[in-house]
Amino acid sequence: MRLAVRLWLLGALVPVLGVVLALLLAGQLFEAYLERVVDDALLSQAATEAVSLFDGPGGEPHLHMEDSPLSGLVQSFAPVAEVYGPDGRRVLSFPPTADTSGERLLRPPDTDAPRLETVREGDAPLRRVTVRVVSPRGMPYVLRLSASLAWQETAVRAFQGITLGLAGLLGLVFFGLQTWQARWLERRLAELRGLITHLREGLWSGAPAGGTARDEVAEVEAALREAAKRLSSAREAQEQLIARAAHELRTPLALMRTQLDLALWKERDGAQLRESLEETRREVERLSLLAGNLLDLASFGRGAWEVKPEDLRVLLEDSSSAARAQAEEQGVWVTVEAPEPAPCPVHASSVRQAVDNLLANALRFAPSGTEITLRAERHDGLWRLAVRDRGPGIPPEHREKVFTPFYRAEPSGRGAGLGLAVVQEVARRHGGRAFVAEPQGPGAEVVMELPEAGPATN
Repeated sequence: MRLAVRLWLLGALVPVLGVVLALLLAGQLFEAYLERVVDDALLSQAATEAVSLFDGPGGEPHLHMEDSPLSGLVQSFAPVAEVYGPDGRRVLSFPPTADTSGERLLRPPDTDAPRLETVREGDAPLRRVTVRVVSPRGMPYVLRLSASLAWQETAVRAFQGITLGLAGLLGLVFFGLQTWQARWLERRLAELRGLITHLREGLWSGAPAGGTARDEVAEVEAALREAAKRLSSAREAQEQLIARAAHELRTPLALMRTQLDLALWKERDGAQLRESLEETRREVERLSLLAGNLLDLASFGRGAWEVKPEDLRVLLEDSSSAARAQAEEQGVWVTVEAPEPAPCPVHASSVRQAVDNLLANALRFAPSGTEITLRAERHDGLWRLAVRDRGPGIPPEHREKVFTPFYRAEPSGRGAGLGLAVVQEVARRHGGRAFVAEPQGPGAEVVMELPEAGPATN
């Protein structure tokens, strides 16, 4: 069902039909109310006439309405009053008629209870009350009062005509409003459809401009634009990562090929071949490190993690133990400063990998005879894992860029430039962050913050 048809149906037709049905029901209730008012008036007048019907001269029946000084004023709309004698013939009437004895009462009441009924004489309906009244001599008489309901029908028709006319006018207003609303929504949805088509074709930037409305459709549009912006940034970062990875792979591969070509083209002795093979092995190790870091970076960015409580002190001590041999070889000692225990819900293997990367980075720049400190401490609902060395430090202009994949503060520096990018990704997946702290003395201190309560989402 089209949007316009749905809005016409639910926003105009159904409400108007409901209003019409309600007005018809109100008309029926209004008519019943008017009839009850007429009944009350007839019964009140019948009660008054019945009490004093035989209080005239000689005990003969008479109607007080015809003796009233206001009879001329009320005669045009007052109920017709008739009195029938014991033989069923009419003996009195108001307004008076020429012949008061020509009509018989066809259906006299058989009880003392008043009888109310609606009859039709000619085109006009009548509401009639019939009451049996016993004279002082014990003779049964009948008092009948009849009121025209023509005014009631006129009032009900006028009520229904006016209200149904207003309902029709209301329906036209609803129809016009829903038509305008449908066209407005269709235009907004067409803009949204154009945006989705633009994004589906891979055109993340240069999307058509949106409207100025502030509603749910605008929120969806804003969310799509934000998603497109992030996808565009992600794709740009991916392209840069691929380009940098290709560049990083090309260099060791070129060196390896050069060494192999020289070994094949030129006659060499055993020492020269050994030197070429050792150079090739170093490039293979560099490629292996680069591939491992790339795989780590890719694996940390996808899939669900199994997060469970771990002791961060144990993770730091395990990382320190694994690097002890290399540290001793360089003349560097590694210390761990952390409370015992240091509980935190984390993905253990990824956090361990991040700490290993920080420690390897520190060992790469730590001078012989210095200390590297691995520290864990609580701070404002966060665990801070910090690794500090006493090396040359990181210049302020490089402290944010070092977390970019393949970035090196020194172009000729060692490593693939992916270790800190892995650290940042691990921190991000845990709902934290990684940064270079302001050093307190010589060296560099890299910090990874993790929420003490664990990641908000897995």
